[in-house]
Amino acid sequence: MDSNHQSNWKLTKTEKKFLRKQVKARHTLLRHEGIETVSYATQILVVANGGLGNSVSRNQLLPVLEKLGQVDVLLMPPNKPYSFVRYKTIEESKKAYVTLNGKEIVDDLGQRIILYLNYVEKAQWKELEPQALPPGLKVVEEIISSEDEKLLLESINWTEDTDNQNFQKSLKHRRVKHFGYEFHYKNNNVDKDKPLPGGLPDICNSILEKWLKEGFIRHKPDQLTVNQYEPGHGIPAHIDTHSAFEDEIISLSLGSEIVMDFKHPDGVTVPIMLPRRSLLIMTGESRYLWTHGITPRKFDTVQASRNHKSGIITGDAEDLTLHKRGIRTSFTFRTVRQTPCTCSYPLVCDSQKKEPPPSFPESDKEASQLEQEYVHRVYEEIAGHFSSTRHTPWPHIVEFLKALPNGSLVADIGCGNGKYLGINKELYMIGCDRSQNLVDICRERQFQAFVCDALAVPVRSGSCDACISIAVIHHFATTERRVAALQELVRLLRPGGKALVYVWAMEQEYNKKKSKYLRENKTSQGKKEEINNDTSVQELFVEQMPDMGNRDSACSVPFSNDFQKRSCNSEKVANSRLPIHTNRTSFHCQDLLVPWHLKGNPGKEKYMEPFGPLGTHGPNAVFHRYYHVFCEGELEAACRTLSNVSILQSYYDQGNWCVILQKV
Repeated sequence: MDSNHQSNWKLTKTEKKFLRKQVKARHTLLRHEGIETVSYATQILVVANGGLGNSVSRNQLLPVLEKLGQVDVLLMPPNKPYSFVRYKTIEESKKAYVTLNGKEIVDDLGQRIILYLNYVEKAQWKELEPQALPPGLKVVEEIISSEDEKLLLESINWTEDTDNQNFQKSLKHRRVKHFGYEFHYKNNNVDKDKPLPGGLPDICNSILEKWLKEGFIRHKPDQLTVNQYEPGHGIPAHIDTHSAFEDEIISLSLGSEIVMDFKHPDGVTVPIMLPRRSLLIMTGESRYLWTHGITPRKFDTVQASRNHKSGIITGDAEDLTLHKRGIRTSFTFRTVRQTPCTCSYPLVCDSQKKEPPPSFPESDKEASQLEQEYVHRVYEEIAGHFSSTRHTPWPHIVEFLKALPNGSLVADIGCGNGKYLGINKELYMIGCDRSQNLVDICRERQFQAFVCDALAVPVRSGSCDACISIAVIHHFATTERRVAALQELVRLLRPGGKALVYVWAMEQEYNKKKSKYLRENKTSQGKKEEINNDTSVQELFVEQMPDMGNRDSACSVPFSNDFQKRSCNSEKVANSRLPIHTNRTSFHCQDLLVPWHLKGNPGKEKYMEPFGPLGTHGPNAVFHRYYHVFCEGELEAACRTLSNVSILQSYYDQGNWCVILQKV
């Protein structure tokens, strides 16, 4: 059915509903992915909802498409909820368009999904650049026989008496047992003076001796952790504690293959297939610097042609499909360290940290000092590099600025490099920032900007028609200072004036969609194929039966009158240290330090002293910025404490909580 050749008055109610869905899919593809559809027939179709990102595999989709004609190629970009199919002839493409549009299929999870097809001139996506294995990492395939695999699995008794010292209750997402030494998850370490009775299982000792003799490993381990994973379970990204274990860590995969993600601190992510009966060996940089983890999901994106062989999962859209996970048991062997770690990665080494991270501030004075050291001084140091990464305006902010009346006076409080100061030429915009170096960049771009503190802006009260505060208020270290920053915005506004506020969200996965922050990593900055995939439309097309409808990304947020209740962890423990966040991962607490890595070769990182004075540093230094990430409803609750203010709108936008205020 082609909407360009049908009149709506001739269509049934069901047909009209389908057309609305098809048009919505078309607009979503254009808005979020930059994919332009055409109204005339071509050989190439984009299949919305028919993608790896919403659990549709190549083996499932290709037979459906081939029933309508000869398929030249099926492209399934990684993690996207759409695919491209090119037919041999336009006539075959037309047949697929008519037959499959609105057709219901069942995805690999057993859910019913409706396909929406549109014509395109060319397939376009962002192809990932090939990645190298993390330095020091090796995977040895088929290192044991299927008979030994069976014996190893049978050697672990998951039902034995809980009084046994080797037994540990199931963790949240997996079953676990320890041998040699118990690993304590509360402090991520072992008690070196309390070995477990019995040592390692006899069958493990014989296999380890064989690997040692054959040169696969350098040392015989004395600690074993056995984990059992059900499909859909995983383990968070982590680095094995430096002070607990020696350099070489090895892990044997039994029962099923798995894709494990390795991530460098600068965001580079390398997904690696670990086949069944393979041995993962981590030494050097891959052991000490890169995190490793398993994403909790029931399917992995894998190479269709490699038959589960080890190696990096590439972004080749012609060769990707989904593989259903099975029950996997890992035997991870380590050697307990008896002396402090002296590795070359002091930033992530618990043995070498000379100063602890700063504590949660307990007074306004301490909060001010924390902001001075871990916000103001950091942005002065990183201003140039920071500015080079801040060039694309966010659409909802542009929309706010362009909707203001011509001639409006607008203040950008915390303007950074001034990327919003020139959006609407019909406005009179001024910017201010705490960083002199960022303000200098604004002035080089011929913008009006000056240096000041967001708590004391030297502008007359009631003089601004509008204000924006983008990614600023989350840098204030106490509730009182965050509210004071909001009050200062209101002071600047005339009656009826509006303010737009953005803060970083604790919830980086909302309505079952991951934020750009979680999805984006350096592997995505590869070869550009026509478009820049800044925003995924994961789940946006998915229509499960019955029709549930889709919520807008700018969603309403519930409000609580009790401001403190809207904070996820508003009660701080005295003298507790601020944790260091792992970039491109979910937040586990609200107040934290987020690393900023200056540009450099990720394999040759030079780290500054983690928590000492900034002092002098090399071109690849690592700095830490303080953040308070906001929970759902917390920003609105703070705004409700202000006088003469109404909240016009609140919404979630790509990992940020946002409000539009009006002074009344």
